[in-house]
This record gives sequence, C-alpha cells and structure tokens, in this order.
Amino acid sequence: MTPEEGQFALRTAREVIEKWVRDEERTKVGEYPESFGDEHGVFVTIHTYPKKELRGCIGFPRPSMPLVDALVEAAVSATHDPRFPRLRRTELPHIIIEVSILSRPREIDVKNPSEYAKNIVIGKDGLIVSKGHTTGLLLPQVATEWGWTPEEFLMQTCAKAGLPADEWKTGRCKIYRFRSQIFNEGQPPY
Repeated sequence: MTPEEGQFALRTAREVIEKWVRDEERTKVGEYPESFGDEHGVFVTIHTYPKKELRGCIGFPRPSMPLVDALVEAAVSATHDPRFPRLRRTELPHIIIEVSILSRPREIDVKNPSEYAKNIVIGKDGLIVSKGHTTGLLLPQVATEWGWTPEEFLMQTCAKAGLPADEWKTGRCKIYRFRSQIFNEGQPPY
C-alpha cells in the first residue's frame, strides 16, 4: 500500500467509526483506490489520546472480502470490542485510529517446535496460533510495544488463544506468521 492508500484507509476508518457512534449507520464508501477491491486481512485499532491506551481492536486476519468492505466491518466492530464498553460520542475527539493491512498468513514450517522462535522477526511478523477451534492472534506491533522476545511472543499468542503459554512447544498447534502495513493517525484530526 502506498502512503496515500494508507491515508485513505485512516480517513475511511475514522468516517465509519464516527458515523456508527453518532447515528448507528454504516458509511457507504463511494470511490476507493483499486487496491481496496482486492481481498486483504485488516485490523482497526482505537487508542485513547494522548495516553495511547487500547480502546478497541477488531479485524479479519485472513483475506475473505474486498479490503474496503473488511475495513468498514472492522471499524464498526472496533467501536464495540467486547473487552471494553461501547465507544461513546464524547470520546470521538479523544481517540486515534490505527489501520493494519495484513499479508496472507503463512504457516511456519519447522521440523521441531523449538525452531519456531528462530523463524520470527520481532517488529515485522504477527502471529496466529491455532489448535482445533481455538485461535489467537497478535499484531506485529504488540511484540514491539511490550519488548517481547520471540519466545515471549509465542507464549502470549498462545495465551491469547486461551491455551497454555507453552503450547507452542508441544507440536500440537499450528503457528502462522503474517506481515502488516501499519497506518496511524498519530493524533486526533480536530
């Protein structure tokens, strides 16, 4: 994605969030860059400003619909992330939005689970841990924000999936990595 496409994603996410919080109506996106017709995974993250505390983060890890549609759905869903109270109108001037556009997840192929950590690049790779119907995902920026090692990143992704933290060492789960382009408002636009 180009910087201009990233700015389009941020503007669109902001418009969708504001329209949903104010009127509970979905924004209809008119014209959009051609690349937004392609299928991509995407996450929309809402942070408070200026403290940058997480306020909501929802998305689609796998490409399953055109990016423009996934962006709208993720933006609406982030306003009522079940971990937090619904976003209120009074909060709109005090949030910043981040959009992460994901590459297709690829399974990390190793002969021995101890090799997983050597195949993860902190700050570049996001992780998905999957076992049966249980899945956990952490975006690449999470490991950087917390200063995790690859082993800690694996443990935390297992925990996010509701699995024991050392489940990645057993060989009984699948681990996928993906990359993402991250676009961030930096500060509220008002």
